Amino acid sequence: MISSKINNLSSTVLVIAGSDPSGGAGIQADLKTLTSLGVYGMSAITALTVQNTKGVSEIHEIPIDIVKKQIQACLSDINTDTIKIGMMHNAELIMGIYEAFENQNVIRNKSTKIILDPVMVAKGGHRLLKIDAIDVLKIFIKKCKPILTPNIPEAEILTDTKIQNISDMEKAGNLILKLGASHVILKGGHLESKEITDILIDHNGSYKIQAIKSKTMHTHGTGCTMASAFSAGIAKSFDIKDAFEMAHSYVNKAILSAPKFGNGHGPINHCHSINVFQY
Repeated sequence: MISSKINNLSSTVLVIAGSDPSGGAGIQADLKTLTSLGVYGMSAITALTVQNTKGVSEIHEIPIDIVKKQIQACLSDINTDTIKIGMMHNAELIMGIYEAFENQNVIRNKSTKIILDPVMVAKGGHRLLKIDAIDVLKIFIKKCKPILTPNIPEAEILTDTKIQNISDMEKAGNLILKLGASHVILKGGHLESKEITDILIDHNGSYKIQAIKSKTMHTHGTGCTMASAFSAGIAKSFDIKDAFEMAHSYVNKAILSAPKFGNGHGPINHCHSINVFQY
């Protein structure tokens, strides 16, 4: 049933995020993921970064008015089933995106799901969200009630707690629900463990998926990819648990089949689900 839904290109996702010229994360990873899963992807770019597998060296912020106009252009014409948000680097941008949502009735239109991947720090350590924007991000979460997909360091920042085990993950997830999130997918790749545990948490409890942790440097963009794969499932009307399972499986296979490009944290294989055409 899931496979038949993936092969039917009838759903749309608007991605609001930064650009990664090396293609492993950001808008590039998002659009490759959505295409691989049979979803029509659109984009509103929030920032141009200078980065590769070795890290981020520079960020050029797109004017907020242009970001808002990109969002309006997509929503006023094609519209969208799901909105996936990645890099929002400052408080002004966060509020600008909220204003764009208000102008297009996104918040009042409860049929449009919002998935927020609270990108804060790049894998190489470069800060992608200014410290003074964290409180504004919390206001955004309270007003928009998105599905949140943080990793452990991001969840620690949002909850001001330390996460050292799965029990801590569940506690932090419940604290994020209190911030206003409708659901939380907390990614456990940063735990010191032989297994990766991702947890879906809502007001009714939690659901865990585990996989063997791969010993690899090629994990650049896993957070962006997980959130986009999940967004694809939600756009196609998957049950939230099914979308979570599909996204987890997609990312795990992408890590295992990584092309091993670059000299640092290499990209994963976003195209593993695409059939190779024979000419």
